[in-house]
Amino acid sequence: MTMENDNYGAEQIQVLEGLEAVRKRPGMYIGSTSSTGLHHLVYEIVDNSVDEALAGYCTHIQVYINEDNSITVVDDGRGIPVGIHKKQGIPAVEVVFTILHAGGKFGGGGYKVSGGLHGVGASVVNALSTWLEVEITRDGKVYKQRYEKGKVMYKLQVIGEAPEGVSGTKVTFLPDHTIFEDNIYDYDILRNRLREMAFLTKGLKISLTDKRLIPEKVRSFHYEGGIKEFVTYLNRHRDPLYNEVIYCEGVRDGISVEVALQHNDSYNESTYSFVNNINTPEGGTHLTGFKSAITKVFNDYARKNNIIKEKDDNLSGDDLREGLAAIVSIKISDPQFEGQTKQKLGNSEARPAVESVVTEQLTYYLEQNPQIAKIIVNKAAVAQRARIAARKARDVARKANLSDNMALPGKLADCSDKDPKNCEIYIVEGDSAGGSAKTARSRATQAILPLRGKILNVEKARIDRILGNEEIKAMITAFGTGIHENFNIEKLRYNKIIIMTDADVDGAHIATLLLTFFYRFMPDLIRKGHVYLAQPPLYKLEKNKKVWYAYSDDELNSILDEVGRDQNNKIQRYKGLGEMDAEQLWETTMDPEKRILLRVAIDDDDESEIDMTFNVLMGDKVEPRREFIETNAKYVKNLDISVSYTHLTLPTILLV
Repeated sequence: MTMENDNYGAEQIQVLEGLEAVRKRPGMYIGSTSSTGLHHLVYEIVDNSVDEALAGYCTHIQVYINEDNSITVVDDGRGIPVGIHKKQGIPAVEVVFTILHAGGKFGGGGYKVSGGLHGVGASVVNALSTWLEVEITRDGKVYKQRYEKGKVMYKLQVIGEAPEGVSGTKVTFLPDHTIFEDNIYDYDILRNRLREMAFLTKGLKISLTDKRLIPEKVRSFHYEGGIKEFVTYLNRHRDPLYNEVIYCEGVRDGISVEVALQHNDSYNESTYSFVNNINTPEGGTHLTGFKSAITKVFNDYARKNNIIKEKDDNLSGDDLREGLAAIVSIKISDPQFEGQTKQKLGNSEARPAVESVVTEQLTYYLEQNPQIAKIIVNKAAVAQRARIAARKARDVARKANLSDNMALPGKLADCSDKDPKNCEIYIVEGDSAGGSAKTARSRATQAILPLRGKILNVEKARIDRILGNEEIKAMITAFGTGIHENFNIEKLRYNKIIIMTDADVDGAHIATLLLTFFYRFMPDLIRKGHVYLAQPPLYKLEKNKKVWYAYSDDELNSILDEVGRDQNNKIQRYKGLGEMDAEQLWETTMDPEKRILLRVAIDDDDESEIDMTFNVLMGDKVEPRREFIETNAKYVKNLDISVSYTHLTLPTILLV
């Protein structure tokens, strides 16, 4: 055995100083260098300004996308301190932008609450930018400093005088194109996140200006009603069961609690939790406290008022939260998140704080509004009956997942390899394509599950109907994970779940139905990166006994430019997978060495928008869907290709 590097010694140990570590491993600090990471840079700077607003010193934040795709963030807060830091011997602003884990959020008294727990925000943005300039207005002067790739270009300078009482911070930065895969900012992504920030910070005005357009595109967000208006926004394409948004607010043990909720006529829950304005998609102790309070208060009310009889079971939390739109927002001085990504809150004291505030105020509200209480309890009772009716179907599905002896779906052509890491399953539209895929596949690692027609639209159905649908039952059994509260990602039988449909209207619709089911009942399949969209070719070009496949109109034109445009060209437009034989299907769409797959991911910063997009596309109301199509029709480049789910049907689902 030959050792390639047998001179391993002290000289091989690298020490990355300053911000070098960030530039070397950017994903450790911002999650990824994709579009998500690019936009995260903006949120880090804006979060600092929002912290000023939470502290009571900032009323207006302005965000600009400049002509060169640089970003400017301006606030009217106190301005970052410019005095000399005693320990570092340099201005405080320079410390903030050049030293990791430095900031006013570590108990120094600068902020009571803050979203920036780890103190890496400003310095990380600086490290990952080609250049960054900061201007600070405070104490009657304007200060400026410039950095390039994290390094100081000149000492902090006074560049002007400022009127008395005027203060604030202005940060402009250009992301480093050598680090990020995509350097073009998406206006809609920033708009959605800034709107959310404005909802969560009552009274704060946030403006977004796109200077790349003529005339400039400007949106401002300012909500005096705060999260009450957020709930109204979440329900704008649904029918609320009662007009008023229920609001609870209070402080317990130094924790500020805000909760707003309103039920609608849908079957899906849309509850979002935040800590110091940071979205916590995996919930945590604050969300647990909210759910516990909701369940207890409504059951106590129902029994006290004889809506639930003594012999009847309690309503479950799932029953009571059917059709619920809710925001749970807390402010806490020392949040303990699970990891830098801040996906889940761990503070034990948050649960009793939220539980106490919601229990006390919701109990009082229901006593004062018996009609609304009755509406909510009656809806939950109907949901309970559906849940009981579905219990047998759910038990069958769960037992199928617990027993290796249970038969897999008869239509499933399973793979022989039993290691999930090596296996993938293709969800295929129809028996025709299923037959070709079964012949084409690699039998060791590729399973094929053909679906008959379109699966049930789960956005319009309760759990009893969903679990009674044969196609859905086949998927649940094949995947092995179970669904809903019985979901267990550890039991997933395939590393990749690949949706393979025709490149037409029906194919796009089937893909959207499947994604709706995954998002509503198996969201972790998407979060953990297991769901993909196959990309079959759109065209086959034959010339002089040679064959080319094109996956887009641009690619076809590029091939034609190369081979020449004449009468010898034979171009076939594929309408469906069934038009390909097994060999062609393998070569173009299923061969791991050649195929194109789009991975489906959820942007946590945009989750409320994703929720509403599914509701608009798949819900009962026609008018919002018509408006959506009219707004996005401009993105359709070839009507023959149909409404592309890549760019139109699911704009807030990331396809990477």
